[in-house]
Order: sequence, then structure tokens, then C-alpha cells
Amino acid sequence: MMIDGVLLGVGVVLAIPAFVLLLQVALASWSRSAPASSAAEKGRARPAVAVLVPAHDEAAGIASTLATIAPQLGPGDRLLVVADNCTDATAAIAREAGAEVVERNDLRRRGKGYALDFGVRALESQPPGVVVIIDADCTLEPFALDRLASRCTSTGRPVQALYLMRASTDAGLRSRIAEFAWVVRNHVRPLGFLRWGLPCQLMGTGMAFPWELIRTAPLASGHLVEDMQLGLDLAVAGASPLFCPEAGVGSTFPQDAEGTATQRTRWEHGHLSVIGAAAPRLLWQAALQGRADLLALALDLCVPPLAALVILTTILALLCVVAWLLGGSAAPLAVVMVALAAIGIAVVVARNTFARQIVSVGDLLAVPAYVFGKLPVYARLLRRRQVAWIRTKRDGGRD
Repeated sequence: MMIDGVLLGVGVVLAIPAFVLLLQVALASWSRSAPASSAAEKGRARPAVAVLVPAHDEAAGIASTLATIAPQLGPGDRLLVVADNCTDATAAIAREAGAEVVERNDLRRRGKGYALDFGVRALESQPPGVVVIIDADCTLEPFALDRLASRCTSTGRPVQALYLMRASTDAGLRSRIAEFAWVVRNHVRPLGFLRWGLPCQLMGTGMAFPWELIRTAPLASGHLVEDMQLGLDLAVAGASPLFCPEAGVGSTFPQDAEGTATQRTRWEHGHLSVIGAAAPRLLWQAALQGRADLLALALDLCVPPLAALVILTTILALLCVVAWLLGGSAAPLAVVMVALAAIGIAVVVARNTFARQIVSVGDLLAVPAYVFGKLPVYARLLRRRQVAWIRTKRDGGRD
């Protein structure tokens, strides 16, 4: 039957990201210790660093962010805040905290990418060796700046810190599950590929770049996930990003419901749009150039947000059950059930190895409700996909 062939084909397509996820979790779980610094990095005097902080109406929290960066600066380093289309006291507070500040006002071209490009242009008169990008609502863990700059210098590649978002101490179950999903996405999966020396995606903050790379990078865009697109562009050009789990950057999920919804919609719509646009290009370039790093990035990119993967695979499983009951082949159902099992094993292993303190075994029973609570996000993708960059509304009314 033709329908059997279609279901089997779709099942195989969904099984690929399921098994990539399982592979990454397995690799990360076999050895949790962070990779040792290379001999080239040990004892290396790092170059001058410019820390670039894009900020839009961050008056309520930017002082805390800068307070974690300033103690890590050395002689010759710079701390530059780009106050982008601000309507509050962000610029004044940043100057009071000791940062250099440049102000950008352009309501037509809105988005973080434009702010980053403006900041890089401001550094051109006195270029640093390395540029590190930290979002204005993040905190930089001790020694992270040295580790990022040293790794960036020794490899000549973009370097991504371990970026984790945490639920507040009084957060409910949904927020804890969201934190767990973030750990899987930003810690477990890139760590797994790092075990094989493979690259990672850029995550938007905690990113370090050699000056010669960042000064010519295509930054000025309003792309929903400009960081992910930038990492892919650099990888195709021969500089795939490297994960550095020893350097930590953190922030907290917005407690404001509207802010949380906006943030997650932007991330997930942006990620899904990049999969369709960039994955075929990466696969083609990997074959054309014979590069394993591009193949790995393409496979990693094809793993959608966990909720989307579970929803798609579950819906396909139900369709396969119906087709089988109507007399169709059992092969598509078997493939899809194996894919679901791979996802389930990956989730349990990731929780047991990396997130015992975040979610309990009992909490995992609520994962299906969390996953299918995301259906409105994906329904909007079909009806009215978000294409413009929208600033996340923060706690306390900031947006």
C-alpha cells in the first residue's frame, strides 16, 4: 500500500533525530568529567579580550551582570555595553558600573544581531584578540572569561560556554521540566558530541570569537535565532564552534507568563525554521567538502526541540496504529515505536546522570502533559509563524 510506504518513510526520518539524541546522551553519560585543557592552552597568556554586552531596556538587571564580568577583566581588556533602542536607564547604569557604553537608536532594524554588529564596529579602532558576547540578563561564572579566551586562542575557532537557564527556587513543575529540557539541549547533547571531538551549535550568550572571525561575520540581521545561524555560517566557512563546558554562563527563566511564552515561541519557531532552511545545505557541504564536523552539525540541527520531537513521533505512531488496524503493514509502527523508545531511554538516562536535582522520577510522569501543553506553540507555527524578533518580557514589567 502507498500509505505504508509514506508512513515508513516519515518514520525513518523521525527515527534519525531520535537516535542522534540517544547517541549524544549516551556519549555524555559514559564520562561526565570535563575534558582536560590541551597542552597548548596550559600556561598560555591569553590575548586582550573585549566583552560585548548587547542590552535593550535592561536597567533592572544589568548591574548584576556587569558585576560578574568586571572582576574577570585583565589589563588591556574592555567591557562594552551596546544600549540598543533603550527607553530606560540602561546606559547610565552601565557607565556607573565602569563599562564603556555605545548607544544605538534605529527602530526600523530591531534585534540582537544589529546590536552585535554595532558593537563590533565600535571595537574596530582598537581591536581585541578575542570578543566574548554575554547577554545582559546573564551571569558569568568565575574563571569563565579566561577559559573561553584561552580555548578560543589555542584553537582559532568560535567557542561556546555552557549556558544554562534555571527555574526560580519557588518554580512549579512545568518550569522544572523546562529547566531539565534546557540541560539536555545545552549541556548533555553538546557534551556528547564533544567526546568525539565534534562541534556544537552557538547558544546566544557565552560565545567567544577570534577577532578576525567576528569582524567579518554576518551579524546584522533580525533572525529569530541569529546565534544558531551565525554558528552554521562560520562552520561552513571552516570555523565550526567548539563546546567549552568548563566555562559557565547562567540566567533565570522569566517568571512572567507572557515573557515565558514569547521567549519559547521565538526559540522554537526559529529553531524549526532553521532546520528546514539550513540542514540540506549543511549536508550538501559536508558531502562536497568531506567534512565530518559539518555532518555532525547537520545531524545535531535536525534534532528539534524535545517537545516537538515527542509530539511528531506520537502523532505518527497513532497514524501507524490506525493504518495497521485497517490492514496495513506493521513495519512503520515498529520503526516509530523504536524511535519513541530511543527518546524515552535518552530522557531517563539524561535525568539520572545530569538532572537528579532538577526533576524527580515522579516528575518525569508529567513530561507528556508538559509536551502536549506545547501544542499551541506549534499550532501558531502552522497558522502564523513568528518571523520578527520580539524582545522577551522580563520580570517586573521589563520588555
